[in-house]
Amino acid sequence: MEPSTLQPSFIPAKLVPELLVTDINASLRFWRDLCGFAVVYHRLEEGFAYLDREGAQVMLEERGRGRNWITAVLEAPLGRGMNFQVSVKTLAPILEALGSVDWPLFLAPEQKWYRTGELEAGVHQFLVQDPDGYLVRFSASLGHRLVGDTTGE
Repeated sequence: MEPSTLQPSFIPAKLVPELLVTDINASLRFWRDLCGFAVVYHRLEEGFAYLDREGAQVMLEERGRGRNWITAVLEAPLGRGMNFQVSVKTLAPILEALGSVDWPLFLAPEQKWYRTGELEAGVHQFLVQDPDGYLVRFSASLGHRLVGDTTGE
């Protein structure tokens, strides 16, 4: 079973979003079982879990249990106007897990280059929505190149 106690060796990220979800179990199936996050610790009796995937961290809290800080009416899809970028080594295992349950992708896998000054940073990425509509962008680095260099495309 997942740990219910935080391990002393765990290093929390400097910024960790806490997502209000409608069903903690459905969210755990998505984040843990399909997207490869590990449960660092939980308080399932409160509908809470803290997750980590190679340093990318997120907290899940079920709406209506524990303390919910709600600033406005919640309407699906939740998290409108933002996406959570998760850097991974490769997209393949996540895409395979999502495909095995026919989970729809918001944006199919693509290669994209973003200007970062005199260089461009390349990524292989896709976007998917969690059960509550939060948009998650999984991104694997393709490295860097000079702006305008399309060698290899």
